Amino acid sequence: MIPEYCRALEENEISEHCFDLIFAFDEIVALGYRENVNLAQIRTFTEMDSHEEKVFRAVRETQEREAKAEMRRKAKELQQARRDAERQGKKAPGFGGFGSSTVSGGSTTSMITETIIDTDKPKVAPAPARPSGPSKALKLGAKGKEVDNFVDKLKSEGENIISSNMGKRTSEATKVHAPPINMESVHMKIEEKITLTCGRDGGLQNMELHGMIMLRISDDKFGRIRLHVENEDKKGVQLQTHPNVDKKLFTAESLIGLKNPEKSFPVNSDVGVLKWRLQTTEESFIPLTINCWPSESGNGCDVNIEYELQEDNLELNDVIITIPLPSGVGAPVIGEIDGEYRHDSRRNTLEWCLPVIDAKNKSGSLEFSIAGQPNDFFPVQVSFISKKNYCNIQVTKVTQVDGNSPVRFSTETTFLVDKYEIL
Repeated sequence: MIPEYCRALEENEISEHCFDLIFAFDEIVALGYRENVNLAQIRTFTEMDSHEEKVFRAVRETQEREAKAEMRRKAKELQQARRDAERQGKKAPGFGGFGSSTVSGGSTTSMITETIIDTDKPKVAPAPARPSGPSKALKLGAKGKEVDNFVDKLKSEGENIISSNMGKRTSEATKVHAPPINMESVHMKIEEKITLTCGRDGGLQNMELHGMIMLRISDDKFGRIRLHVENEDKKGVQLQTHPNVDKKLFTAESLIGLKNPEKSFPVNSDVGVLKWRLQTTEESFIPLTINCWPSESGNGCDVNIEYELQEDNLELNDVIITIPLPSGVGAPVIGEIDGEYRHDSRRNTLEWCLPVIDAKNKSGSLEFSIAGQPNDFFPVQVSFISKKNYCNIQVTKVTQVDGNSPVRFSTETTFLVDKYEIL
């Protein structure tokens, strides 16, 4: 049951979800004996709604709003009475409390003004009260104030309570977004997408890769330019230029330029100038191989999954290997793992998460046990993103048509997955 609430059996994870675990174990054990309940029933019990609580809270919120409205109305009446007294040249009437019958005009003004300012502050999206209607925020499962009171009581007894922010994983706390790309007046986006299907017993059924160079010019003085392309691909990709690009010039000198050199490329729009395609069933072309070995045991299946990077020049980021799990059998028991994992009980999947796979970290494995049959763990799906393209096609230089002078440019390279499955 613990993996249902904690991603890993670590002290920080247990501390962060300690109260969820306490409430869950409370549903399992009664008077020292185990109750006959499953995970789905425990989740239902701990998140159960209370209609009476909803009605009570809705009525209380209505009464609070009515009291605040009455307070604002009284404050306005007192302020109006003071203004009328000042117009007639009389002393403003006192509005004392707690036995006081006289209050100076200055203090009265201050008191009334502060009351009106405080009560007229805008609230953050107050929802209309419906005493008998449902409310998403009224759930016993929230346990907000109840947990806070319990924590305060523990602190008063001298217990050392770990904050939930301190319990977060180091990888999550130190996760930094990629810096924005500095785009020059001439910017190129090189994008590749891969579609791959492998068999569980080995063999590449189909691999198809599509790539394209998109050109964007933001300054019209750089409209008449040529791109110097360096093609070091040895896998046999098929290249195709845009119809308006001089194909003979590209074939002879690997230059991308318009057929009519007097014309300019469009400004402030993405133009595809070169695209390529690779389709193969050659196993050596697979960028990342995945081997999934489920073996039946007495209590279910022992599953061993391995990955290996075959293209050493690639650097794959945010790799997620998703393994389907049989439904209704609970969370898997993780043995050895390189990286981290997430168990999604709703989708019945196990996600093996690896931040980086490169030449220094080109292989790894995951072992887990769970009830099921070998066919339950397929298809395995893979997703990743890379800033290095698969085919070695790059733009090395940009020059102007007149004078052949160099032009500064920027490049954005992306290699991502369209579909990557092991069936």
